[in-house]
Formats: sequence, C-alpha cells, structure tokens
Amino acid sequence: MTKTTGNGILRTPVGRRGVVFGAASLAASTKLGMPYIGNAAAAEPIKIGMIWAKTGSIVDQAEYLAQGSMLALEQRNNTLLGRPAEIVWLDEPNPQGAQLNAERLVGEHKVVGIVGGALSSFALAISAVAKKSKVPFIAANAAAAALTGSSCNKYTFRLQPPVDVHTRVLAPYCAAIGKKWYIMTAAYAFGQDIKKSFTDYITANGGTVVGADEVPVGTPDFSSFILKIRAAKPDVVIGGVAASDLTTFLKQWNELGMRGKIPFAEIAVGNTDLWGVGPEAADGLFTLTWYYKNPNNPPEEQAMAAAYEKKYNRPAADKAWMGWMGMRALLDSIELAKSTESGAIVNALETWSVTRGDLASAYRPFDHQMTSRLLVASIKPKITDKWDYFDIKAELPATQADVEKAFGSQADSACKMDAL
Repeated sequence: MTKTTGNGILRTPVGRRGVVFGAASLAASTKLGMPYIGNAAAAEPIKIGMIWAKTGSIVDQAEYLAQGSMLALEQRNNTLLGRPAEIVWLDEPNPQGAQLNAERLVGEHKVVGIVGGALSSFALAISAVAKKSKVPFIAANAAAAALTGSSCNKYTFRLQPPVDVHTRVLAPYCAAIGKKWYIMTAAYAFGQDIKKSFTDYITANGGTVVGADEVPVGTPDFSSFILKIRAAKPDVVIGGVAASDLTTFLKQWNELGMRGKIPFAEIAVGNTDLWGVGPEAADGLFTLTWYYKNPNNPPEEQAMAAAYEKKYNRPAADKAWMGWMGMRALLDSIELAKSTESGAIVNALETWSVTRGDLASAYRPFDHQMTSRLLVASIKPKITDKWDYFDIKAELPATQADVEKAFGSQADSACKMDAL
C-alpha cells in the first residue's frame, strides 16, 4: 500500500522496508545513458507534483486518479532522464487549498511539473499558479470550458474533453428520447457549463427546458429536487453533479421510485460514481472518457489496465486511466525534451502524441486541449459483474475529421494563448 509522509512525498513499502516512492538507485541510473549533469544534480531526484483530493466529495475518484498517476512512473522504473524520480502528492480540499498546495509544490518541493485538478474549480486554481510560476500543469479530469478557453495559458494542458464536446456527443441521444428536458447541475463551473451547453442545444433543436436547478456541492438530500422533476414531467433529466453527489442523487432517485420512469443522462461520468450507486439503483445514459472492458483500447492501455488490476486487485476505473495518461504525457515530454526546464517541457508537450486505435491523441498547440474519442454508454439491463456496469453504444467522434468538428477550430476557441 502506498503511503505519504508528513510532507506529502510518496513512499511505498518494499518487502519490510520503505523507500521514497520513485527513487531508483543511482547505480542503475548511470546505465541509462543520461546526458551529462553535475554530481550534485545527479544526486537529487526529479520531483513531480501531484494534486488530487484526499478529502471531500471527489475523494473516491481522486484515489483512482492518484493510483493511475503513480503507476505511470512505476512503469518507467521510477527514473527520468537517467535520474531517480519521485512524486510529491498534496491535497486539494477546496480551490484555495489547491492553489496553496500548488504554490508549495513549486516553492518548497521544486517540482518540474504538476498533474492534478480533480474538479474544475481546483484545476482553474492550480492553472493560475502554473501560469505565474511557469511550471507545466496537466489537468487530467476537469471539464470546464474556461480551462482551455478564456482562462487558458501556455503552461496548462487539459486531458478531459470540455463540456461542449461531451454535449455534442450525448445531446443527440437525449433529443431522440424527447425534447422536454429538466436540467439539474452543480453550482460551480462544471455544472454551469453543462446547463448552458445543453440549454443551447435543445432550444436550437426545437425543444424546451421545463425546469432547471443548481445544487450545492455536497448536497445530502435531493428529495426536493426529485419532487420538482417529477412534477415537471420532462422527457429526459440532464444531470450535472459529480462524484459522490451523483451517487447520492441516483440512490435517492431509485428510493423515490423514479428509476426507469424518466430517463437520466449525464456527461463525463466516472465509473466510481456508478459503482457507489450499486447494481440495483444504477441507471442512465452517459459519456465516458475510457472503459476498462472496451475491446478497442490500444495495447498500451490494456497493459496498463492489467498492471493496475494486478497491483490493486480491482479493475482500472476511467479515472485511473486519466491519471495514468496525464502523468504519461508529462513524463514522456520530459524525456522528449531531454530537460527539466519548463519551456522545453511545454514545447515537448505541444508535439507529444499517441495513437489510440486509428486516431492520434495530442494536445493542440493553440489551446492545449487533448483531442480524443468519447464513449456513449448505458447501464446494462442486468448487471452480473460488480464492476462491469456499462454497455458501450458508440465511440464518437468516429473519424479524425469528426474529432476536429467536435472539438472546434482555433477560430472557434476563446483561448488567446500567451507566450512562454
């Protein structure tokens, strides 16, 4: 089991003795053909910052995000540029805490890059620090449009497709069910983006929003909202609440007899959200970034899923993949840059690319948004495996041209990228 020390540096047990997570022996590192560096520099491990929640409503997702991130470094034998490397993991209890811990990672721990931001509000706070401190930041989970739109900057990269891309994929399925929608979203950037995006879509396509609510993060009782939904009699409920809030809502939706009565749909849902609901109450139509049972996953991702399950004795959730992929991009780019200098890493991230099936996934230089496919999935009518909840209905966008349409062009973007 991985543990953290008081200063947040990860330590993993090896046999009966603990070592700093990621610190490989210097003797081993000298065999890797590293470029020349002084003895003092060679003795210092390269530090990677990681900010995932250890408390709060997003903690279940964050555990998988952190484990996937750590696995990416473990698969490199905990070395970068022939030197030992380690991860420093700090909490994101709220946006202010995320900002302060990002500043600690840069100022106190001297990290060369950061991966994190489990919620959009956290990621936006970390992004501001990345810009000010000129340290590369990979936001692996946040979906608010501003991150690679109006609040973009040269040092921030985002893996999760933004809300409007998810909407373009899922909204046509919802409109095919009916054109009277009720929208219930969280009262922060992610939820507000969902409300606007789905409202714009349905009104442009001849439908109406028959009700809309914004709910606080950490709402323990959704019964009043569910009663309003029932009274409005929509064709579809569009959700925009994340993590444990979604789990709580769907449990209460089932308890109040609404499961199967009115279809429920939501974008960017994590596997852990539905696993927390349980097979008796799980319901809905969703977009997913990744699914461990998808036969179209490329070999590297299948190998990651197998390694994760062997290590943690459970399947890799989508968030494990997101943490792994975000960290992989940062580590790959450090190696590609042959440097820990921020500008060199940023330039390498702008040219980094992986092939996933018949499409390339990469961070677009003009806004640093990673392009990739999404999965449209529904809950299986009968769940016989406690982990396998989803039937994959489609992988969209289907072609590279469709990807570019779904994600928009530089002319469509609100991002005005600054210089290094």
